[in-house]
Amino acid sequence: MTKVDNRCRLVLIVPQLDDAQKQATELQEALRGGDVASVIIPQYDLDDATFQKRAELIVPMVQEAGAAALIAGDSRVASRVKADGLHVAGNAEALAEAVENFAPKLIVGGGNADDRHKALEMGESNPDYVFFGKLEGDIKPEAHPKNLALGEWWASMIEIPSIVMGGTDISSVVAVAEAGVEFVAMRSGVFDNASGAAQAVSEINALLDEKAPRFDG
Repeated sequence: MTKVDNRCRLVLIVPQLDDAQKQATELQEALRGGDVASVIIPQYDLDDATFQKRAELIVPMVQEAGAAALIAGDSRVASRVKADGLHVAGNAEALAEAVENFAPKLIVGGGNADDRHKALEMGESNPDYVFFGKLEGDIKPEAHPKNLALGEWWASMIEIPSIVMGGTDISSVVAVAEAGVEFVAMRSGVFDNASGAAQAVSEINALLDEKAPRFDG
């Protein structure tokens, strides 16, 4: 798998499914489609023990594909399943605490930055990334305009990388990349794609290869 470091890259968010095996199979198919920087594994409404079993199934699969596995949920689960990182969905305080406890051993980043002030507060603890949008925020074909605007503002002045949540349409990755952000997150645009998840990832990478601006250095 070629590593694409000089343009916006894809981050996958594992979809919510009751069937653990189906969830793992769909993810495996997506990972076959091309470059994926990392995979965020949300706890959704699973209890810690069930979530840990899911993560034990998914994390090695992600790592084998050359992507980073990030747990969005119980930090103890992240340690137990040897995940690469932790996605903190709480406030700036929760993010700062996670950075203090787990970085640099784990990648630590976070979301819920829905305005500039909150984003800057999150940036104070120097996380590995800031996430604009919600993990389940892909409810329209395009990325949310507010998240795009925040991503563009952040990329123009802050060195910490950002991830912006894309929409349900794979073409939504283009606007995110054009905003200058380092990563675009996709969920239903990949996993609900009529042509299959692998095809969706392949098409996203082709779009980013063609249209994403290149970073210097």
